[in-house]
Amino acid sequence: MKLVKLETFGNPFVCFVRATAEDGTTGWGQVSTYNADITATIFHRQIAPHALGRPCLDFKDTLDLIFEREHKFPGSYLRRAMTGLDTALWDLRGKYEGKAVVELLGGTPGPLRAYASSMKRDITPKQEAARFVKLRDDLGFTAFKWRVGAECGRGGDEWPGRTEEVVPTVSNALGDGIDKLVDANSCYQPARAIEVGKLLIDNGISHYEEPCPYWEYDHTAQVRAALPIDITGGEQDNELSSWQLMIDRKSVDILQPDVMYMGGIHRTLEVCRMGQAAGLPITPHAANLSLVTMCTMHLLKAIPNGGKYLELSIEGLDYYPWQDGLFLGDPYAVSGGHVMVPDAPGWGVEINPDWLDKAEYKVSSL
Repeated sequence: MKLVKLETFGNPFVCFVRATAEDGTTGWGQVSTYNADITATIFHRQIAPHALGRPCLDFKDTLDLIFEREHKFPGSYLRRAMTGLDTALWDLRGKYEGKAVVELLGGTPGPLRAYASSMKRDITPKQEAARFVKLRDDLGFTAFKWRVGAECGRGGDEWPGRTEEVVPTVSNALGDGIDKLVDANSCYQPARAIEVGKLLIDNGISHYEEPCPYWEYDHTAQVRAALPIDITGGEQDNELSSWQLMIDRKSVDILQPDVMYMGGIHRTLEVCRMGQAAGLPITPHAANLSLVTMCTMHLLKAIPNGGKYLELSIEGLDYYPWQDGLFLGDPYAVSGGHVMVPDAPGWGVEINPDWLDKAEYKVSSL
């Protein structure tokens, strides 16, 4: 069955994709967030022409063909645009076969443990601790992640002394029996990263994400070799050769691909297989409540080396105003610290028609 139409509905922050097969079956996907309007242009110019007219149920070869045809444009934007095709066609296949994507991937729907993920650095340690405790008590979260250092901060902090304060303040407030994670977002050189890592260990933190600039695999490997704590990373990487380099240099204990940055489910599965061969678990990056988190939920319930939990952003419209009204209902409702991977065909979510009506529309047809 051939793919005959590809439509995008977007704005500068998020852009959904609708794929239509020749029998009228449709599926919804999404290009990666941020500068999504630019990505939509790439989608219609460099993705759609290679995909239209090709099979839409068995489409891995189409993704390979796109990269071959666009070999002069490797890198993030092409992959972010490919994600729109990949995720829409997984949804289309699920609806055609009457199965949830998780079932197509070999898993089962149902509850999935989540960790509450803070995106804020401008929040005081006491404020961060207070909102975490409320989420623990109200929604049953048993794992939390917060920020240290400054994003790509060249060793600096969001303000002087914040890291040394936020680590013990939040950890002590959460207490025992809670998994505690921190993210340095490429802040430190190895010596400072190791110093901060010792502070984390002393305060019961078990997960230390992206301690060094993510492109410096040897620097991160130095930190991993020096500390008895899980060193994690990979959210920004989108080429398979980079993942192999990360694995070969023993940079991390946990791999963290982002489905939307990678180019979709098919290419993320390649990273999962690489991780499985190396004995490494997968705890994907999913830092907002667009479709990326739902795609990640289906993936995590299917792969054999899935990590302990799903990243679930706790930031609302004050931080991500563009998340307003994306879906009907609440696909990310939390109960007992778990979200629910739906059993409905495809991704199991419904894009809000009112949101679509306000979006910029483009179409490519066979």
